[in-house]
Amino acid sequence: MNPLVSVICLCYNHEQFVTEALESVLRQTYPNIQFIIVDDFSLDESRKYIEQFIKKNSHAIYLPLPKNVGNCAAFNQALRLAQGEFVIDFSTDDVMLPDRVEKQVNFFSTLDQSYGVVFTDAEYIDSKGNKLRTHFDHLFRRKLIQKIPEGWIFRDVLRTYFICSPTMMFRKEVIDALKGYDENLVYEDFDFWVRSSRNFKYACLNEVTTRVRRTGNSMSSGWYEQGDQQLHSTYLICKKAVSLCIDEGDKKALLFRIRYEFKQAIFSGNKTEAKLFAELEMEVSKHNFQFYLFSIISTLPFPWSWIRKKYHQLFYG
Repeated sequence: MNPLVSVICLCYNHEQFVTEALESVLRQTYPNIQFIIVDDFSLDESRKYIEQFIKKNSHAIYLPLPKNVGNCAAFNQALRLAQGEFVIDFSTDDVMLPDRVEKQVNFFSTLDQSYGVVFTDAEYIDSKGNKLRTHFDHLFRRKLIQKIPEGWIFRDVLRTYFICSPTMMFRKEVIDALKGYDENLVYEDFDFWVRSSRNFKYACLNEVTTRVRRTGNSMSSGWYEQGDQQLHSTYLICKKAVSLCIDEGDKKALLFRIRYEFKQAIFSGNKTEAKLFAELEMEVSKHNFQFYLFSIISTLPFPWSWIRKKYHQLFYG
């Protein structure tokens, strides 16, 4: 009646937040949780706080890694120990609301087996725990989405960002089918969405279940900077997606993403990735007028990276 849920807690330099995060898992109202904690060779005092927690909660499995391997590989090591029917990938700078797991498991029970992932709304907080905004409200106010896509969302995840990945719970069969996260990438969620949504449906529980931390040290803060490794990972994911497209509608959605990332690469000064995205666009379709226009603009002596950053702050905040 209460299927096992494996919560994989990933820590890297979260000394300020790790205790609160782990205690939020401990305080879940759901009774059947496998607790796995991974420290990816933190350089701060994170391990000290985790070890203090483990002394009081010996049922938790603890994996202190001997070297830093990155999010994807660290998660995969824990996944080998996961026995739950459902899995949550949980960062130890975030906070679960007490009934998160219970609500998501109950919601899964209303869905058929074709649904592999449930995601929810989230509250973004700063380093002191102060509320910044909620996820869906921000997307709607900025007119980034007009509705929350559900069901078969392959084209939707190619075109635009709308899932707050820390809120996801997924069937273990989904991540097993993918053979875990791709360890060649520096981030995991876009690749997970693209590959899993080809074969599994997604459902939204439109409630806040998680408080997601936004700090200057978070991975998202370095997005589209010069030399951004995440942008190169995005290219690799888009290249994978070519073989997953089965009709013209899929290709159109992928082209929208490729052209968007091509522009971001140009205006952030990532010339290598701009060239790769241009080549990928040629593989999927003929160049369009907009492509040529931005190629010409990129050669003009303007501070494109600064302009792009200010535009992003103004419209996406």
